[in-house]
Amino acid sequence: MNAAACLRGLDEAAVARLAEFIALKLRPGDAILLHGDLGLGKTTFARALIRSLLADPDAEVPSPTFGIVQPYETPRMPLAHFDLYRLSGPDELEELGFRDAANDGAVLVEWPERAAAAMPPERLDVTLSPGTTPALRDVTLVATPDWQPRLDRVLALRAFTLASLPSTETLVSVAYLQGDASPRAYARLLTSASRHVLMDAPRMPDGPPILRGLPYSRIAHLAEDVRPFVAIGNALEASGLTTPAIRAADLDAGMVLLEDLGDLTFGRALAAGVPQGTLWSAAVDTLIQLRRTSLPDELPLPDGTTYRLPRFDRAALEIEVSLFLDWYWPEAVGSAADDALRAGFMALWAPVIDGILAEPPGVFLRDFHSPNLFWLPERLPGAKVGVIDFQDALAESWPLDLVSLLQDARIDVSQSIEQGERERYMCEIASSDRSFDRDRFLATYAAFGAQRNTRLIGLWVRLWRRDGKPGYLHHMARTWNYLERNLEHPALAPLAAWFAAHVPTSARRRTWPT
Repeated sequence: MNAAACLRGLDEAAVARLAEFIALKLRPGDAILLHGDLGLGKTTFARALIRSLLADPDAEVPSPTFGIVQPYETPRMPLAHFDLYRLSGPDELEELGFRDAANDGAVLVEWPERAAAAMPPERLDVTLSPGTTPALRDVTLVATPDWQPRLDRVLALRAFTLASLPSTETLVSVAYLQGDASPRAYARLLTSASRHVLMDAPRMPDGPPILRGLPYSRIAHLAEDVRPFVAIGNALEASGLTTPAIRAADLDAGMVLLEDLGDLTFGRALAAGVPQGTLWSAAVDTLIQLRRTSLPDELPLPDGTTYRLPRFDRAALEIEVSLFLDWYWPEAVGSAADDALRAGFMALWAPVIDGILAEPPGVFLRDFHSPNLFWLPERLPGAKVGVIDFQDALAESWPLDLVSLLQDARIDVSQSIEQGERERYMCEIASSDRSFDRDRFLATYAAFGAQRNTRLIGLWVRLWRRDGKPGYLHHMARTWNYLERNLEHPALAPLAAWFAAHVPTSARRRTWPT
């Protein structure tokens, strides 16, 4: 049986915001069916949903009353808006390509009852009816099983947002915001006075077990709910770093209302003409500041509990470097790595990983690189770099984030910038820490850099072959360049010799599909 929800007393703006929340969860193959008499707000709902998908609040959205169908190419999926009021019969609907539109993208249908037999069995029905006053509407939502979990989430996100916004602010728009590669989803909220970001991160179920009965997320200590994000975010903000201020959070439901840091990531700032040296130097200053303040062992949470940063799991590091043999090797050589080759490769990595794990704990934000760093030039010195995506942070040694930054996987960082900023970092730390060991720092930097880039070389091929994402292969030459820089460290000579013997320059510099 399909479940129904009824929202009562919505004005025109609230109907539009409801449509925008629903648009957040729309995906290809979906059908949204709009019911209700003339003048009850179907047009308001349809235009809001379409503009949200187009990511353009001012987009022209004509009525398809006379043409019956109006197609749209939106950033996320094709959408076809059907108005069946003047439909002559089911044959005309077929001629208009309804079946193809429903298969290839999403469909939004007004007056669906005029071709009820042709409507997809899995859909969300939205019925608008008169409210208690002429300006108000009641909205009934009926979801089929495929839509029900998403409708439940839509209603929960809407309720959390309305309860969390300051009473002085009115919600003006809800827009899908492209996020990271995780299952988390984001929306940008524009209010009458400010902008916010809504994080939608319900607790993730564990994936399949891969070692000792544990999934990779558990072995690698990846955040499975919003508790690490909230705890770490509050601690980083207290230490003086610029992170999105957490304005409200539902830890159990996995919903967080955040400050909006804007759109000027380091990559976009570079494209806008900001010198790379300015950006990367400011980011290094952020890491220096983090090291000088550090974080407490127990990070408090709003519910009175605490969170402790985990340490690396050796198995995670080993699994990551094995991606090279699992995915890159068959592509480069044409055959799978045999047991002897694999055993020799992993034996060479054992002392390298031992060295990484032997380092005393510090703070490793883990994804401190250009996609997660925002340039905020209007802010005071020391606060111009905004940091996001830190929920997977570990209690690991300090050089690791410097590697992520100075060997950025997505943007070329010249050897001169890398060496200059690394040297400046070491001088700054040594000036206030007499126990600082420069040689040990450089050895750990090279070891983790080698591990990280070996993992990425395998990952780029896996994303291409397994996940159908060849775009990541654009990063291959850069990643090899970074790996070769790290292998120049004397402590990594055995590994360097293995790569020299087994992966010739022609394989490293090969041309990859685009």
